[in-house]
Amino acid sequence: MPRLTLIVPAYNVQGYIGECLDSVLRQDFTDFEVIGVDDCSPDGSGATLDTYAERDPRVHVLHLTENVGLGRARNAGLDRASGDYVLFLDSDDTLAPGSLAAIAARLEATDDPDVLIYDYTRTYWDGRLLRNKRAELLDESGPAVFRLEDRPQLLDLLQIVWNKAYRRDFVTRLGLRFPPGYYEDAPWTYSSLVSAERIAVLDRSCVMYRQRREGGNILRTVSRKHFDVFDQYDRVFAFLDERPELDVWRPALFRKMVDHFLTVLEKPGRLPRDARGEFFHRAAKDYRSRLPEGFVRPAGGRGYKYALLGVDSYSAFVGVTRANNVRNRARLGSRARIGRAKRAALGVFYRSQLRMPLDENLAVFSAYWGRGYSCNPAAIEAELGRLAPGMRRVWAVRSEHRDRVPKGVETVVVGSREYWSVMARAKYLTNNVNFGDTVVKREGQVHLQTHHGTPLKTMGLDQAQYPASTNMDMEKLLSRCDRWDYSLSSNRFSTTVWERVYPCRYTTLETGYPRNDVLLNATAADVVAARHDLGLADGSTAFLYMPTHREYEKSFAPRLDLPRLAEELGPDVTLLVRGHYFYKPTDRLAELQASGRIIDVSAHGNVERLYLAADALVTDYSSAMFDYANLDRPIVIYADDWDTYRVVRGTYFDLMAEPPGAVATGQAQLTALLGSDAWRDEKAAGLRAAFRERYCDYDDGNAAERVVRRVFLGEETLLPVVPLAERTPAPSPAEALREQAEHA
Repeated sequence: MPRLTLIVPAYNVQGYIGECLDSVLRQDFTDFEVIGVDDCSPDGSGATLDTYAERDPRVHVLHLTENVGLGRARNAGLDRASGDYVLFLDSDDTLAPGSLAAIAARLEATDDPDVLIYDYTRTYWDGRLLRNKRAELLDESGPAVFRLEDRPQLLDLLQIVWNKAYRRDFVTRLGLRFPPGYYEDAPWTYSSLVSAERIAVLDRSCVMYRQRREGGNILRTVSRKHFDVFDQYDRVFAFLDERPELDVWRPALFRKMVDHFLTVLEKPGRLPRDARGEFFHRAAKDYRSRLPEGFVRPAGGRGYKYALLGVDSYSAFVGVTRANNVRNRARLGSRARIGRAKRAALGVFYRSQLRMPLDENLAVFSAYWGRGYSCNPAAIEAELGRLAPGMRRVWAVRSEHRDRVPKGVETVVVGSREYWSVMARAKYLTNNVNFGDTVVKREGQVHLQTHHGTPLKTMGLDQAQYPASTNMDMEKLLSRCDRWDYSLSSNRFSTTVWERVYPCRYTTLETGYPRNDVLLNATAADVVAARHDLGLADGSTAFLYMPTHREYEKSFAPRLDLPRLAEELGPDVTLLVRGHYFYKPTDRLAELQASGRIIDVSAHGNVERLYLAADALVTDYSSAMFDYANLDRPIVIYADDWDTYRVVRGTYFDLMAEPPGAVATGQAQLTALLGSDAWRDEKAAGLRAAFRERYCDYDDGNAAERVVRRVFLGEETLLPVVPLAERTPAPSPAEALREQAEHA
């Protein structure tokens, strides 16, 4: 029997559940079990729970066959609990390090109380931490164990269950269960506290309470379901009715009830406008029916609102609320003036175009900050031309990159009059990065964010933890991301990262990356043509070397002595060298190319054709490895500065522990590896197979069609994803030559 049971319900939290479980499993106290309850979640939350259960026997998973809501999901976990104490943890929150050890020690020191209350800290997307404002209520001075009547002010803590440890036999004896509906914590919290004979406190912040920027808290949703609060307090007072010895708590719980009703009424974004009067009248009814004899209203404005409920005067309540709103608008006036100034900066012409009707048949595409025609937007644009040839498709490019757009593709220069016109009037805007800050998201426009890689390195909000790697303004970043309607994902791993580091109200489309379709659909002739275009001899071996960008390097400097490597590998090997697009072309690469069997492909317009031409990929930490893995060809990791890179930039997993193939950490080791069969032997193939299982979820050759049909044609049902084992990638160069020879 474990000392502690942690119950973790999960619903649409695939971006957070991993971090939550990691915070539990990495605790220094180990005598616990975790019961993860998949509340029939439509995302990857359940699969994540299963993955953790496979790795750690302390994790047990329940998969519910229908969505029952938070309260009843907790009940399902409670039925399976075997620990002395039960703790609840929401799946987007985390435990602070050392918390379980501190909780266990306090339970021991206080001789197993019925309830132990501990503290929490609110965590914000911008890195702010704010401890519970009533933390002083958890002062450990005085008696170690007490009844609520000795410290009744504990009722003023937020009515939540996840800041407490409950002795399981106390819960069983009391018959505590969570009800359905909103505000399900109220009946449990109040019933347990007023019934407990022995309560203890721990003056330590144990739970990191995530404040999700995009409003992940369901209580912030405008809905009539907020009327559930009346049912919950019906349950609270029914509990008291069954236990006359607890009548002493009626005044205190009456005050908590009325304060809760007023909170629902006054908090923006909860009740529909046409339901506020109805809610007030129902609250007034409960006020009058439950008003304890001799109850004294609180002083000040709050007490005045109590009085209005007592006489059921909604019109007077609205008057008070309007007076408060006038004061609030005065405070917000300065913000509005700033907003007007920003809009004015967009220019007279752009503003005039923003007033014009949207063109339902106009789609604008861009990639890599206007650097040309490439990546996911290019693949989507081509598929859109096939499925909806009547739609006008325009590419936004910078003037110096216009020559990188294929002939026949319509372009506008970023910043030009034509650019602002199409940006204002296009129905669809597609990019693999964000459009500039001055672009306005109009009502009715559809912004599609395709991204441009699977993240090994930290992205978005996570970069704030690595200040040496970025000077990005995170608030401005998220303002840009607020324009997204859709976010593409090529694998479940990416989905969990994107949804957490870009916490905005978009829809994730797990379609695969359209740019990778060619890696599944290309023929032997395509592979041979790609090699011939580069001047590669039939039968030769081509290694594509693609190092990634390093924030601490201002220009591209190969980390290898490339001429020496080419010389040592022999005449049958060619190195294709592609510097990161952040770096400008250098004379150094030109010199290397002139030296012999090295080809500078940094400016090549189509990296997917380079993938097709190469026998293997040599990279360090580039996201190219995730794309190239779809070809099921060898990948070699050259990681001479792994420790530096992961400290400066931060990474999401240990590439040295989970590589996609053979690994070298020095040039001599790399030369020996590439000069033998180690780069393509059975061990390397096994590592690649495991890597493909983890990261090649959706790239089956049909991604572009899925995107176009869903986003541009409005079809709700996506094409099913072909299982990984049933996919046939483009043939390798050797296979392509054999196939051509057989058909010659």
